[in-house]
Amino acid sequence: MGKKGRVFVRGLTSETYGLGEYRRRQLAVKRVRDDSVVVDDAKVAHSGDSEKSKTWWRVGPGDEDFLTQTIQVHFVELPPQSSNHGHGHQNEAAFYILQGRGYEIHDDQRYDWAKDDLVFVHTDSVHRHFNPYDETATALVVKAKSTWMFMGLWQQGRSGPIENEDEFGPREDWSRIWTPGVGDRKKVIKPADTTWETTPLGRVRVLSSPERTDARIFSVDAFELDVPAGSRSGRYWKMADEVLYVLDGGGYALQWEVEAEIAEKYYARVALEPTRHEITKGDTLYVPQNHVCQLFAYDGTPLRVLSAQNRVFKHLGYDTVHFMEDAPEYQSAPGA
Repeated sequence: MGKKGRVFVRGLTSETYGLGEYRRRQLAVKRVRDDSVVVDDAKVAHSGDSEKSKTWWRVGPGDEDFLTQTIQVHFVELPPQSSNHGHGHQNEAAFYILQGRGYEIHDDQRYDWAKDDLVFVHTDSVHRHFNPYDETATALVVKAKSTWMFMGLWQQGRSGPIENEDEFGPREDWSRIWTPGVGDRKKVIKPADTTWETTPLGRVRVLSSPERTDARIFSVDAFELDVPAGSRSGRYWKMADEVLYVLDGGGYALQWEVEAEIAEKYYARVALEPTRHEITKGDTLYVPQNHVCQLFAYDGTPLRVLSAQNRVFKHLGYDTVHFMEDAPEYQSAPGA
């Protein structure tokens, strides 16, 4: 881990094979962060801000106290009649529009967005955000950037000539090595592109997932969950960690740690007592790896959250969510 500057990937070293102490320290950290928490003000080793635009980080690999580097969360604010600096990076990013409207320029193409849209910056994209309107625009950005960093996909920066240009040949089309057909996928997922469904977790609209092959993103899965006032979500267990952003309402989460008992094979041992985490609008809630979680709406209004996780877990063989209890709405649905 770097001692100075921005941390892109956090190191992991130990003199013993067991890494339980790392997990114990991670699980001891406060999991709810509100607007008072700015873990990175984007003053060092960031290229996006202009004189008017503003970026601040909520969750990232350089955090002290450290939560995760599998999924990162920050905010971008564009005042009226403003834009940020254009730049490029190899990693994808997903922008959920919290307020306002505007547009993107990605690789010289324009993509308009508005509140409640999810916007994708694709791999190897030169991009810039614009707000030509009279209302401030704010976006929540989630990405799996450290995954790219770990894999050596570091070619990023602002537009400009390459170093030692005379040592390289003419320009080639970078998209030759992309997945075939990605240029036809959607860069903006609007509410009209989604359907609310009653699932074991509750009322959900999926924004990005492996099954949504119309969306141009491969690294971040996202959905919205709407828990009715006085109700609860399903009680679910999965391996991937997760960041939940509270879009509206208030409530709390119960989280049960799952310990690995390593005998003749792996056994899961679920904690008898959960930890409780109060949440309200504007908070992020972190759900660590290998946990059981359940959300409750208790302030008299529905609880609406945006969930984001790193899709790589699914490619590693952890592509199932196990429900220990279904949401009440699913239990009472026809045919349940």
